[in-house]
Amino acid sequence: MASTGPGGGPDGAALRPASAAVGQQAAKASPHHAVAPANAMEPAAPLLDRTGWTVTASDEETGAENGRAANVLDGNAATIWHSRYAGTPAPLPHSITIDMNRTAVVSGLVYLPRNDGPNGRVGEYSISMSADGQNWGSPVATGTLADDAAAKTLGFAPTGARFVRLTAVTEAGNRGPWTTAAELNLLGDPGTPAATVDLPRTGWTATASDEETGAENGRAANVLDGNPATIWHSRYAGTPAPLPHSITIDMNRTTAVSALVYQPRNDGPNGRAGAYTVTTSTDGTTFGTPVAAGTWRDDDTVKTATFTSTATARYVRLTVTGEAGNRGPWTTAAEIRLSGPANPATHGAWGRITGFPLVPVATAVLPGDKLLAWSAYAVDRFGGSNGYTQTAILDLKTGKVTQRRVDNTGHDMFCPGIAMLADGRVLVTGGSNAEKASIYNPATDTWSATSNMNIARGYQSMTLLSTGEAFVLGGSWSGAAGDKAGEVWSPNTSTWRKLPGVPATSAMTADPAGPYRADNHMWLYATSGGRVLQLGPSKQMNWITTAGNGSVTPAGTRADSQDAMTGNAVAYDIGKLLTLGGSPAYDNVPATRRAYTVSVNGNQVQAARTGDMDQARAFANSVVMPDGKVAVFGGQSYPVPFSDATSVLTPELWDPATGSFTPLATMAIPRNYHSVANLLPDGRIFSGGGGLCGDCTTNHADGAVFTPPYLLNADGSPKPRPAITGGVPPQAPAGTSLTVTTGGPVASFVLMRAAAATHSTDNDQRRVPLTSTPAGANTHTVSIPADRGVVLPGTYMLFALNAQGVPSTARFITIS
Repeated sequence: MASTGPGGGPDGAALRPASAAVGQQAAKASPHHAVAPANAMEPAAPLLDRTGWTVTASDEETGAENGRAANVLDGNAATIWHSRYAGTPAPLPHSITIDMNRTAVVSGLVYLPRNDGPNGRVGEYSISMSADGQNWGSPVATGTLADDAAAKTLGFAPTGARFVRLTAVTEAGNRGPWTTAAELNLLGDPGTPAATVDLPRTGWTATASDEETGAENGRAANVLDGNPATIWHSRYAGTPAPLPHSITIDMNRTTAVSALVYQPRNDGPNGRAGAYTVTTSTDGTTFGTPVAAGTWRDDDTVKTATFTSTATARYVRLTVTGEAGNRGPWTTAAEIRLSGPANPATHGAWGRITGFPLVPVATAVLPGDKLLAWSAYAVDRFGGSNGYTQTAILDLKTGKVTQRRVDNTGHDMFCPGIAMLADGRVLVTGGSNAEKASIYNPATDTWSATSNMNIARGYQSMTLLSTGEAFVLGGSWSGAAGDKAGEVWSPNTSTWRKLPGVPATSAMTADPAGPYRADNHMWLYATSGGRVLQLGPSKQMNWITTAGNGSVTPAGTRADSQDAMTGNAVAYDIGKLLTLGGSPAYDNVPATRRAYTVSVNGNQVQAARTGDMDQARAFANSVVMPDGKVAVFGGQSYPVPFSDATSVLTPELWDPATGSFTPLATMAIPRNYHSVANLLPDGRIFSGGGGLCGDCTTNHADGAVFTPPYLLNADGSPKPRPAITGGVPPQAPAGTSLTVTTGGPVASFVLMRAAAATHSTDNDQRRVPLTSTPAGANTHTVSIPADRGVVLPGTYMLFALNAQGVPSTARFITIS
């Protein structure tokens, strides 16, 4: 080690994170953007060894060419499997089945298209798994692939199987009834346990075989303090304690345990756990045979050891027998968590992974059970100002995804502002083409250009106003940095009006990168009279008026919160918002666990700290549900764009009645920078995306639907739901009453605004509880508030809830 200690710096001082340019690879992107970290170029899960594998296909071409299925396993991209085409071509669908001839945990399929032409590229697909080659069950993943030659990684929840089948339903370009593949690979266990949930750590203690207490605070207890900046470090002062090192968690109660989650230190590589075993005990003395064993990669990503079977234990011991990089005899850990089996009625459940033909960086919920998504000029990367955008629409009823490149607006809509307009259209502004603005009309499924903004922007925020106009502020990521004052778009004239009295300066954070980062992703809440409360991410809150030249008036600070860039805010009730997570700067600083409530009553704004999340999060997404609870998905405890390191895979649910967070079922795929989440019309939640960094492995061109616990029984079966059977017109003015009929008793009604999300920000979310009175058997008079500052004009989902808080499927209604 020469003159450096175990921490990586002189005298054992911790090695601090390098600057963004060190050890990282360019993301083939705009010069504005951060570069992709080195670990974004490595797969999160190992490629499985193909030795002994065999493959069969529904059909193959053996006459006109060597198009045998076996070619996908020969390691030669120039040889391909081709569906039969000589004579009478075999019709779609075509399937190819890999037999690993052994059972393994599989979490993804890597499809490499042929490189000598486009014919036969897989379009719509499904992936199925089997233990015996006979019983397949429901697909573990479905989706649509982009029509290009890039390798496609199709992820799904880790599943143990021997057989894996890829079925091509369509040809990507609809050129014919063919399917081709150059190579197929499978990904192994990424360390993400399926159907588990984080166990609460209250009352836990930790002891270690040895710990450093002299040269630094490296006590074992640090792995349970919720702070990844504090670590357990094996003893190194004087004579270092030799490997192996062990750390034992005493839960002080006996419970079912399914996995151990290990978070490496984030300030340097020394002491990362490599080879390890996990054992359990009921008494702390007798530990049985290992329930998990293996070797972790030498990187800073969160690692999971999934047990061979669920154990009933009080004590769980991690024993590290090798340092991942063989740098020395040390072991370190930032945090250790344990997971147990999930209960659907308490923790919810995840559906299958749905593949998209692009990384869904931005999404909007549409009437007709559709979800609009888009990325940039490319499906997997961004950069420049190319004048077109890759878009897709997910049909929530069928699960099918259709792709379209939008050229007619001349607008690359990457990193935009979004506002859901009063008539249900979607206004998208700026981004890579920083001055442009485009509108999507769901009624006609068409895109059109509207007038350019006065100020070129990217990473700006928008909200609809009570007047029906759209307000935009900030956005120094694109265009010249700074001076991103507010402006307003009129639906009557389709033009923009400057607001010289609304500079962005008072709403900026103190980010060390200056305006380029400090005026991004603002949290905006529109109220009566065309006013807006800017409540973050800066700790300073502000009232904004939009009449005339506009004005900005301080509204106080967000209690004791610091700046919280890459956090978010959610309007969970009338005049009540919840803010979650974030970090003092855009990236490369620790995120916070803190959450705050912000209450708005007329001109008065009050902020207070509510319960903390169990885990710190930046780049997370939050969704308010019809019952008023708020679910938060994904994020990182140490935000780094394009990285899956320090990912938080356990969602949490905030209850306004208690102010506390509880864990939800573990996610299969990280959702960090460039991820999204949206409430769906059936009361479930879509979570997807992340990445868009070119040839990196952290591109997540997929999503999954989460079923919240309010919809499920303990056995996973659906709870009986109320139903709205009539009385909901397609449009109604604010201040009117509806006579709504239901299929049975209901306790309440609520309007949920159809929302749009990007970059962890969704200013369109809004929950409006409604006053209702009985009007006969299963008939209710439901009153819509008259104040357009409460019920902004636009498209809403009307839910009925029963006495247990179970929501109906929504009916769409446009409030004018």
